[in-house]
Amino acid sequence: MSEAIDFYFDFSSPYGYLASEKIDELAARYGRKVRWHPILLGIVFRESGGVPLTLTAPIKSNYYLHDFSRSARYMGISYTHPANFPIATQHAARAYYGLHGQDCSRARAFAHAAYRALFSEGRDLSDLAVVLELAGAAGADRDALAEALAGPLLRERLKAECAEAIARGVCGSPFIIVDGEPFFGADRLPQITHWLETGGF
Repeated sequence: MSEAIDFYFDFSSPYGYLASEKIDELAARYGRKVRWHPILLGIVFRESGGVPLTLTAPIKSNYYLHDFSRSARYMGISYTHPANFPIATQHAARAYYGLHGQDCSRARAFAHAAYRALFSEGRDLSDLAVVLELAGAAGADRDALAEALAGPLLRERLKAECAEAIARGVCGSPFIIVDGEPFFGADRLPQITHWLETGGF
């Protein structure tokens, strides 16, 4: 087994959602595993100077709104742009780390459910009750997770993950690091495929 792939994303990122639907299968074809790292783009943007794509000038934001759906169709992924966007995703990110500390597969199932809830089902992922419902459906103890989310440990874990992401040069979502090589964007998946096929280029 070669080195794991690091997948940095924000749950509010449409392109992160698209990458999340493909990255594990892609990695598995080449004998790789993926480490998922939910982060908060708001914190990253303080360092990178970035802004949410839909909050840029209309000529750019209109393009991105069109491209989200077009890219999803191209990749064969269900997509409905949320009515409320962008949203805060700290509850979902912290919940992921809380679940990951207990069961990696349960955390991954929650992550997929959370992304699909926002970008396919139109649910408000900024609502803590929605996050707890999704976590419960993935097999988590909702009461225990709610207690953990109210405490300091998961807050500090997410803060540390964001700091590490910035230190590694993460500037947006999705940001994928393969063998130390950074790739930014779901449209880089073909390049990642070629990298894994050839051992680098």
